[in-house]
Amino acid sequence: MTQPQTASAAAPPAPSLSRVLGVFGAVLLTLSCITPASSLFIIVPEVLAGQGSGAVLTLLAGVAVSAAVGCCYAELGTLKPSSGGEYAMVTAMLGRFCGWLTFGLSISLLVVIPPIIALGTADYLGDLFSVDRAAAGAVVMLAATAFAMLDVRSNALVTGIFLAVEVVAAGVVAVLGLAHTQRGADVLVSPVLPDGNGGVSPFGITALMAGLTVAMFVVNGFGTATYLSEEIKDPRRNIARTVFWSLGLAAVVIVVPVAATVLGVGSLDDLVNGSFSDHVRAWGGDGVATAVNLGIAIAILNAVLVMVLQNGRVVFASARDRAWPAPVSALLTRIHPRWGSPYIATLVIGLPGVAMAALLDIEQLLGLTSVIVTVVSLLLAAAALRSRTAAHRGERAWRMPLWPLPPLVVIAALGYALFEQSARDLLVAGGVVVVFTAYYVFYLRPRRATHWVVTAPED
Repeated sequence: MTQPQTASAAAPPAPSLSRVLGVFGAVLLTLSCITPASSLFIIVPEVLAGQGSGAVLTLLAGVAVSAAVGCCYAELGTLKPSSGGEYAMVTAMLGRFCGWLTFGLSISLLVVIPPIIALGTADYLGDLFSVDRAAAGAVVMLAATAFAMLDVRSNALVTGIFLAVEVVAAGVVAVLGLAHTQRGADVLVSPVLPDGNGGVSPFGITALMAGLTVAMFVVNGFGTATYLSEEIKDPRRNIARTVFWSLGLAAVVIVVPVAATVLGVGSLDDLVNGSFSDHVRAWGGDGVATAVNLGIAIAILNAVLVMVLQNGRVVFASARDRAWPAPVSALLTRIHPRWGSPYIATLVIGLPGVAMAALLDIEQLLGLTSVIVTVVSLLLAAAALRSRTAAHRGERAWRMPLWPLPPLVVIAALGYALFEQSARDLLVAGGVVVVFTAYYVFYLRPRRATHWVVTAPED
């Protein structure tokens, strides 16, 4: 199997980021990227509408498979601590071409997801003032990009404050739902699918698998720990801690309010026809609903901020690994002299998101993002199956328990779930693969000695 090449001895020293983050700061940033409150209030309603009272089981299944994916992130991320994240890990295990395809799929997500999330802001500011959705999304993207260019420790502080606000909003939903319980907990373990018109149907494995990729997307973002690996102290120890603390905390913040909502709504049809704002207003009145909606808007800004911050690191790493023509790579690897951030790479990833939020109807791409998350997770699982080969067995790294079971679980569950996705989303994801394959074949492969030389800084 092709191994990553080493940089030429004549190459200038690669620009580097500063190791300034402990586990606490890394968890704050990673958990903010998972953005549990934004996922709860923006994406989970889709799960509730499709899964009914089975949403809790679907989310728990998504968390379980995500934990197996987290094992892959933790082991591979400690073997290859690079801001390139997934693409650096896959390159180290499966070779340059698979690594490049992983980068192509990942960068597609990194460009699309922040403006999708940002567009939800206006929906939760309506109680305070009327604002155009596109304008609000563009402003959130612009503000997040400006914040993301600051130093990473300042961002950890800002996101920590915002994260506290969004966790409180999620907690209010949980408390109100449990205080207004309408049915027994048996509905969580023996769920049904309401049709929105008073009828119900059984909830089975087919319904669960149909919602699995979206459920995983709800807690997606714990891989941010690997994007921050060049700024985390002792990454070969602390990346794994960051991954699992972030995933576990996000699961609690999301699943508990969902369970409380299933128990507390007046009718199970409300899961199909209502929103969290509707439920909170019914339970606590207009004032509480307005306060929670403001917390949700803050959660959205927090999520977009961390996404832009992490995404800039991936673009920076790709330029350092010489994925682009030399002048472009030189520009994208510039580090701000005061803030220590890859500010040009951050602008390159953030400003297109401003334009997309303002001009395009990109929310229709939500299904595509789930497909791409699934494919990237499958590539990581395949890479994790090679992490115990002789070339890597002796390296210092966190090692997952029960290997190779976690990556095999990921491959089995997500391989099945992939066939449940829409043909349109699969075709668009295939188009992304074709475009990046063409770039590799016609530009990178002929320059293999000097371009796409994937590296990881020394500890």
